[in-house]
Amino acid sequence: MGNGLSEQPKFSSNMSFFQSFHIAILGLDSAGKTTVLYRLQFNEFVNTVPTKGFNSEKVKVSLGRNRTVTFHFWDVGGQEKLRPLWKSYTRCTDGIIFVVDSADAERMEEAKTELHKIAKSSENQGVPVLVVANKQDLRVSLAQGEIEKLLALKELGPSTPWHLQACCAIIGDGLRDGLDELYKMIQKRRKMLRQQKKKR
Repeated sequence: MGNGLSEQPKFSSNMSFFQSFHIAILGLDSAGKTTVLYRLQFNEFVNTVPTKGFNSEKVKVSLGRNRTVTFHFWDVGGQEKLRPLWKSYTRCTDGIIFVVDSADAERMEEAKTELHKIAKSSENQGVPVLVVANKQDLRVSLAQGEIEKLLALKELGPSTPWHLQACCAIIGDGLRDGLDELYKMIQKRRKMLRQQKKKR
């Protein structure tokens, strides 16, 4: 395999509560996906170069009431020629983080097309999506309500749980809140899937 996609969290007897969530970080090139990843990992701004393939990091994140959650992030390049590869990274994923550049109004339509394509694909039915409206620190950035409209988030349909989070990845504003929402959506979905299994 070599790409680590089959990796499973390792369990030991005293770690039966241990959970690791597989999360794909997607979005157009230059939206700030890698900046988001390294802000979460190192809690500092890391100057990045365009991702040619993917970056993979396991990150422990403190969320809410003294809860530490391990996320296994796959940050995949957003150039047009790399987008067909996204499907490989969303297979069996627990959640998707879709990063948009709030200051790039011209490319919102393109971002919308790619977001809907990935969220509505058959293997991603029901997978929670956290849309990160990045670069909110810029004067020309669009307001959250405008981004919601331009991305037609309400059209994702009832089978796709989503949350739109305004954020500035450079200083980390909004990222934890967004991840907390993603975690809640993942837990809700897991609970629902467990209940469906019991009914069978």
